[in-house]
Formats: sequence, C-alpha cells, structure tokens
Amino acid sequence: MNNLFFKIRSEIITGVIWTAILTVMYLVLSWNENSVFEIFSALGFFILLYFLFFSIGREEVSKRMRSFIQNKIEKAVLFPTFLIALYYSYIILNGFNPLEGTVFMLPFLIYFPTLIFVAKHNNSHKIDWLDFTTFVLFLLPTTLVEFSPSTHLPFGGGIFDSIYRLVIILAAVYSFVVIRNIKDVGFYPIIKTKYLLTAIGVWLAFYGFVYVIGNSVDFIQYVGYKKTFIAVLGSIGISILSVFLHTAIFEELFFRGLLQNMLAKRIAQENSWKSFWKWGASLLIVLSLITGYTMDGNMQWFPSLITVFLFLTAFVIERYGISPKGTYTALAITSVLFGLVHYHSGSIIFVGLASIGGWAYGYTYIKTKNVFYAALVHALVNSSHLIFGLELMK
Repeated sequence: MNNLFFKIRSEIITGVIWTAILTVMYLVLSWNENSVFEIFSALGFFILLYFLFFSIGREEVSKRMRSFIQNKIEKAVLFPTFLIALYYSYIILNGFNPLEGTVFMLPFLIYFPTLIFVAKHNNSHKIDWLDFTTFVLFLLPTTLVEFSPSTHLPFGGGIFDSIYRLVIILAAVYSFVVIRNIKDVGFYPIIKTKYLLTAIGVWLAFYGFVYVIGNSVDFIQYVGYKKTFIAVLGSIGISILSVFLHTAIFEELFFRGLLQNMLAKRIAQENSWKSFWKWGASLLIVLSLITGYTMDGNMQWFPSLITVFLFLTAFVIERYGISPKGTYTALAITSVLFGLVHYHSGSIIFVGLASIGGWAYGYTYIKTKNVFYAALVHALVNSSHLIFGLELMK
C-alpha cells in the first residue's frame, strides 16, 4: 500500500513539475502578445488541463482511476462531463454562446468512446474490430468538423494549443487507456538519455534522407538565415514548442500511440502478419496510385513508390524475425496512411515524404514506447527548415 501511494504521489508531483514549467513558458511567451485579461482568464484552464495532460496517461494514475470507476457508467462519465464543462465555461467566459454553431456537438463526441467501452465491458488486452471502429468514428469528426470558436489559450491566439484540442486528447487517453485499458500507449513525458538520443538520431537520419530526395527533385533548397543568431534560435525554439503542442502530440497519440499500437497487437493476436501485410500493401498501393494521379504536378508515381519501399522494408524485417511479428507491418500500414492524409498539402512529393516521416515517428515510438518522443521527432522535422536554413518548394 505504501509503495502504491509513493508511486501515485511521485507521478502526480512529476505532472505538477511539467505543468509548472509549461506555465512559466505560457506567461513569458504570451505577455507581449495578448492582453492581461486574455492571459489570466485562460491561466486556470491552462494549468488544470495541462496537469491532466501530463498525468492521466501515467500507469499508476490511470490504474487508480480505473479502480475507482469499476466500469460503472455513472462514474465513467464524470471525467468526460468535467471536460465538457471546462470547454463550455471557457466559451461563455469569452462571450460566446455555447449553443451556436457546431460546439453543441462536443458532448456527443466526448461521451462516445467512453460509453462504447463501458457498454462493451471488456478490459482484456485483446484488440478487436470494435476498438478500431470506435477509433475511426471518434477521430474523423475531430479532423473533419470545424468547431468554432477556436478556444485558443489565451483566447486571442498564441503558440499553445486550444482547449478544444486538449479536451479531445484527454478524452482519447481517458477512454482508450483508462476505460478500455489498452497498454503501451505511452502518453506521458519521461526523460531518458537513451530515448532522447534515439529521437535525435532518427530525426537526423530522416531529414538527411529527405534532403537527398528533396534536393534531387528541387523540392528543397538552401536559403540561409536572414536573422541574427539569437533571433534564429528564438524562432527555432518557438517553432518546436508550437508544433509539438499544436500538431505533433495530437497526431502521434492517434497514429502511433493508438492506431499503430492497436494494429500491432491485433496482428500479433492473429499470428498472421503475412495476411495483414498482403492486404495492407495491396490496398495502400492502389490508394497511393489514386492519390498521386489525382494531384497536380509531376512524379505522380512517387507516393506509390514510397509505399512499395516501406512495405518491402517491413517484409524483410518481419521475414527474418528482427522484431516481434506484426510490429513493422503495423508500422508500414500506419506510415502510409499518415502520408496519404496529407493529401490536403497539394504536393505529391510532400505526401510521399510524409509517409517516410510516419515511419520515422513510428520507429521512434517502437523504440521508446512513448508518444512524447515520437512527437519530439515530429516537431524537429517540421522545424528543420528553420534549423538548417531551408525552404520547401511545395
């Protein structure tokens, strides 16, 4: 009992420390960009949501929450209700009507996965197709429906994420990790030298590969630095933090911590990686061809070439038993899907490189079992044009 209490206390203190560090950054970076009212009216929401952000995915915290809930619906809905109340309170505080526009839909979205998993009443570690269906039905509205107002922190905008996005992330971690009890999601920050070196190594290897390909097709060019050294460092730091909080952590949670993780577990359960590999390769090569040939520009074959390359790499690794069966098949499938959803970029080369990027982020996740390190690589990649003085010619 004492050991359990110590672990929970340690995890909560760690969450408090990370929240305090980010709060200081919030105050410093927002001070000259937003009004005093915007900064301090958002401060309480910021501290509370980011404390949950840094804490809820930790093993002992999620275990304690699961023990309290005991799969009882009246207890299971308390946390989603709290998130919804925070979201609407912030909207009302800033003078908006919570019943206008699309914001009235948020409760349906937040309650949905929790209610599904409570009704399912299955905390086994086996992944089934209802898990994937729930994942897709939860993720699609969050990316296809625009919820307005934006609910930025502070409300006037800045480099920190919105309350809406934080609520979605917390609802996902709560429903899949706490209620469904899916293992190895890895949604918590941890400092390990080995993991950090892995992330930096993957980033440098990936971006070296990208530069060779991009430079050969005039996708990347060196433009140098047009600011002072201190100004460049400041821009790089802000870019990494902004990308990490705005984009990377959201995408890495859903694509790596949930989709890739669940897919690898499902393939291992079926003990038939070749079947998943064949179906995944066949469908995604076709989708890659369709994607390439419905976009403007040359090299329409490029996304499909990358898809073939990634699946062949996965086949070799799976075939010779370098890792547990299914791990790299899941990585290939998730990586190509990640690339294809970047269709909106309008760049054929970008779609192909995004698939390779998905492999890099997914590989980092495999080696660290931690979403935050995958997100770090993602943030470094998206900031590399500033770091190396490059320009992407989309």
